Amino acid sequence: MKYSKEDKPERAGGAGAGSRAVPVTLVVIVLCAFSFYLGGIYSTGRSLLDAIQPAPTTLVTLGGGGTTTTTTRRSSDNDQARPALAAVAFPECPADLQDYTPCTDPKRWRRYGNYRLSFMERHCPPPPDRQQCLVPPPKGYKPPIRWPKSKDHCWYRNVPYDWINSQKSNQHWLVKEGDRFRFPGGGTMFPNGVGEYVDLMQGLIPGMRDGTVRTALDTGCGVASWGGDLLGRGILTVSLAPRDNHEAQVQFALERGIPAILGIISTQRLPFPSAAFDMAHCSRCLIPWTEFGGLYLLEIHRVLRPGGFWVLSGPPVNYENRWHGWNTTAQAQKADFDRLKKMLASMCFKLYNMKGDIAVWQKSGDATACYDKLTAITTPAKCDDSVDPDAAWYVPMRSCVTAPSAKYKKLGLNATPKWPQRLAVAPERINVVPGSSAAAFKQDDARWKLRAKHYKTLLPALGSDKIRNVMDMNTVYGGLAGSLIKDPVWVMNVVSSYGPNSLGVVYDRGLIGVNHDWCEAFSTYPRTYDLLHLDGLFTAESHRCEMKFVLLEMDRILRPTGYAIIRESTYFLDSVAPIAKGMRWSCEKHNTENKADKDKILICQKKLWAGKQ
Repeated sequence: MKYSKEDKPERAGGAGAGSRAVPVTLVVIVLCAFSFYLGGIYSTGRSLLDAIQPAPTTLVTLGGGGTTTTTTRRSSDNDQARPALAAVAFPECPADLQDYTPCTDPKRWRRYGNYRLSFMERHCPPPPDRQQCLVPPPKGYKPPIRWPKSKDHCWYRNVPYDWINSQKSNQHWLVKEGDRFRFPGGGTMFPNGVGEYVDLMQGLIPGMRDGTVRTALDTGCGVASWGGDLLGRGILTVSLAPRDNHEAQVQFALERGIPAILGIISTQRLPFPSAAFDMAHCSRCLIPWTEFGGLYLLEIHRVLRPGGFWVLSGPPVNYENRWHGWNTTAQAQKADFDRLKKMLASMCFKLYNMKGDIAVWQKSGDATACYDKLTAITTPAKCDDSVDPDAAWYVPMRSCVTAPSAKYKKLGLNATPKWPQRLAVAPERINVVPGSSAAAFKQDDARWKLRAKHYKTLLPALGSDKIRNVMDMNTVYGGLAGSLIKDPVWVMNVVSSYGPNSLGVVYDRGLIGVNHDWCEAFSTYPRTYDLLHLDGLFTAESHRCEMKFVLLEMDRILRPTGYAIIRESTYFLDSVAPIAKGMRWSCEKHNTENKADKDKILICQKKLWAGKQ
């Protein structure tokens, strides 16, 4: 065969152009197939190592004695079964970590600035610095006193701190009596008892009596006596305080069985959606409300529902009679009070009522009247649409007013059904949650009633006084909390900061919760929850969060003798069981309420053990 001048010669030892295209095409096909394969792995939450090593064919189960059965794996369909890896063994943490809070650790404060006390905000350790050990209980620890007696008493050895008792004894926050603390219900602004204080407040806000006010936020909560009193009045409060020199405020609150989290109003938004709370409260909480252009008031405005109330007691309220005890002058306090009132009026608050030491402002419920006067150049400015008002996970606070959205007609306090009717009503905000609808809400509510009933057959302690503090680690609409509403429990609903943000729906129902990312530690002390529940958390988050660290965090915040209900696919339960054994948990696997369901339920109990150090 002869080549024309246009023909190109072959490379030495090579094939022609037509045959060279074959291996190139094969390479492209192989690369595309491998990319598709990796995408399939990560979309299911599996790691490459998991894909190479098939899932176990049987579950590692832990009996009451802590023994394990044999687990088998198959390397392929035709290979014989081989033993799985042994359970992981975790060492005990040093004794000085008995109250370890990884993301609010005082030992790390010096690394961060003092500006607006931002060092007290969340600052989690980098992965190499994470503790991989079991946090020990204090010497002499024993299971907490059960609710409702725990509201008034807790064991001294469980929270062995005397600072409040010694420094604020005249205010009757708590009193040490033998082997326990007693909580008389006192506070800085209510030394004669919180009951009398709340009675006065209810006289100023009638909605606290008839179910209009259901959810509340207490900033600078002390030992949460205000939130504890409101529980008996049908109002559910999130008590908020930083880890500061008032040793273990939040730990005392949770030991008593009262909802609380570690937190501070500083530079970041609080982990709540907009229009979440019906009421917010500050009882001499020492927050400088009028500084920084009223930035902290703007955050309270964001998290209050339209028509919601902000209650302030302490400086500068009632300055005429109180100024001499505040190390100031009457003129200075009058100026502060005038500045506060002016600032609140500019944010669309109006002074609602005032008597004695208590002043009440109400946020405007009108989406147009006051807010239309605000622009991008007024002081304060009106927020634009560049940042979602519900975004609350490591989102800086903004010096602007979050106006109510005109698309919501029933978000205001007076337009919301009263408690308890609001629990079962599909909220208006459900329409903005991807994949959600009123019909999906109703189905979810019915599903969780069946699930909770089944849980109680598997765990008889649920519904009794043995379980008080409950966390639903990855809720959608607060279904578990709603199904347990008649039981002597409260539920902290956690909505993933990386998934659809349905936390607004949770609050609209009259429940409480926070945004959180389980790749990090939760904002609480060790040994603060009786029951942790998760439903498909590892399936959803294992591509981002290492299971070992999530389980170690669960162990940190779970009380000794407390329980975990883990609802997952068998694949992930097989991985959980050996880690649980290494954490000294005893676990049993059960079917779900639907025996044909591929998911299973692992119920674990944490042992009470004493540290060796």
